[in-house]
Parts: sequence; structure tokens; C-alpha cells
Amino acid sequence: MANTWWELQILSDPELEDSIFWRLENFGCRGIASERKGNNLLIRSYLPEFQAQLSSLDELSQWLRQDALSMGFSIPTVQWELIDEQDWATSWKQYWQPQEIGDRFLINPAWLPVPENSDRLVLRMDPGVAFGTGDHATTQLCLESLEKQLINPPNSEGGVVIADIGCGSGILSIGALLLGAKKVYAVDTDPLAVKSTAENLALNLISPERLVVAEGSVEVLTKLIEQPVDGIVCNILADVIINLVPQMSAIAEGGALPIAKPSSWGIFSGILVEQSKAVCDSLEKHGWVVASVLPRKEWCCINVRRS
Repeated sequence: MANTWWELQILSDPELEDSIFWRLENFGCRGIASERKGNNLLIRSYLPEFQAQLSSLDELSQWLRQDALSMGFSIPTVQWELIDEQDWATSWKQYWQPQEIGDRFLINPAWLPVPENSDRLVLRMDPGVAFGTGDHATTQLCLESLEKQLINPPNSEGGVVIADIGCGSGILSIGALLLGAKKVYAVDTDPLAVKSTAENLALNLISPERLVVAEGSVEVLTKLIEQPVDGIVCNILADVIINLVPQMSAIAEGGALPIAKPSSWGIFSGILVEQSKAVCDSLEKHGWVVASVLPRKEWCCINVRRS
């Protein structure tokens, strides 16, 4: 018998999109897409049946209700139903369209033709079950920050090397490579994310030698890199970033390489605006200087450099 999946349909005020995406990601949903329905937004998301009982779905609905009320918006309408496994992976794709991000990127679903005569860097994506399509504000902020950091593409002999911690679908890693980074080391604790990153790398016809991807976190990254990296991108969640900052900032010990150089920069997101001070304090405590905090709705992206 085929496995079954929950399909969640949430009709909400468009201003709630980012907070709903955040809730769904934390809940374990895979494949999140949205479309406009008149003045409202219809969000569809999917997760395996075994991951959630009806009581858990009811709890998620209450969280979404409380989020909306706390921000002064109407309560979203939440519905769910079970669908067969062969349906879930394609159901949401019909609602995801090409999207321009920043000054240079065009995120293009892998199953759609690339628009003709585009002067943008076309980043083809099939996120599968990994998080990262470019729809979320935090992903957009990170890509826009990468544009600024890599405004002058490095040459092949001495290019920029980057670490992507929590790579998800690989969208930031591949974006950095398209902008001219020499090499990216990417890690994620979810094996499905590692698989998705490798597949999206191939979709974009980038040599696998330029992106090393592995399952794990910072401790695995320290074993992968050949020398400290020039930049770090990390789009996870505030509390996870705070926990990882000491490891990302540590001086070499016991023969292990430090991740960051004295001249390294960092892009950190997945952070609610109200959490930004705690993240900035942690970064500054461990030798980083906050250059900017870029907000978008209730989310923000923190750009830093080593002191």
C-alpha cells in the first residue's frame, strides 16, 4: 500500500505568509507553496501521515490562530486531508512559478522552461522534500546579501570559498557559485537535504568539485574544509544559530582547522526581528562585528564580519 501524506491548505491574509511558512517548516512540513486567491493567500503544504496525529494538526491550527491574532490579522482557515504518496510530490509544484529575487537572480522551477532573453542568473530548483524554494523572506534576504558580498566575481585562481550551514535545498550554495564563488562546503543534518542539494547542483550544470555537501553540522564542516573559509551563510533558526556561533568562531584546537579567517564575513538568517538582538549579542561576544540587520516583514538577515 502506498504511503499517505497530509495535505494542509491554509487560507490567510497575505501578510501572514512568512509566519505561516515558519510554523510549517518547524512542524516538519515538506514542499510548501502559495498562490493568491483574490485578496487572500492559499498556502499548501505536505508531510507524511506518520509524522502528525489529528491532535497535532489541531495544535498547529491553534498556533496559526494565535499568531494571526497577535499580529492583528484575521484568523486563517486551516483544512487538511490525506493523499497518496504519488500525488504529494507533484501537487504543490503547479503553484510555484519563476521568481525574480534581488538584482541578479531568477529562481526557476526545474520542471518549467527557462524564460527566454533573461539577463538574470537563472537558478533552477527542484527542492523536493527539502526547505528552500526562494519564496521565504529569509532565503530572499540571504540571496540579496550574497549579491552584495560577491558583487565582483572572483577569478578562478583565488576565488572566494564559502560554508553553507543548514543548506536545505542548496539554494544559497548554488546561488553563491553562480555569483562567482570558487567553492562551497555545505552541511545539513537532514539526509534528504543533502540529497536535494546534490541534485540541484546537477540541475544547474555546476561541477560537483565546486560544492562539497555532507550530512552533519559544524563539527563535520571542520573536517571537510581545506582551509578557513572566506564567508559563512547560515539560514536556520535563531536559537540554533546562537548555539552554533561558538563553534563557528572558535580558534583552531587539537589540529582542527578554524572555520573562519580573521577577514571572514557571515550572513545569518531564519531570525525573527524580535530575536535579532540575542543573535547579534552572541555574534559580537564571539568576535564578530554586526555590519547590518536587514528586515523584511517580521524576519531579518544579519550581515557580519570578523573584528
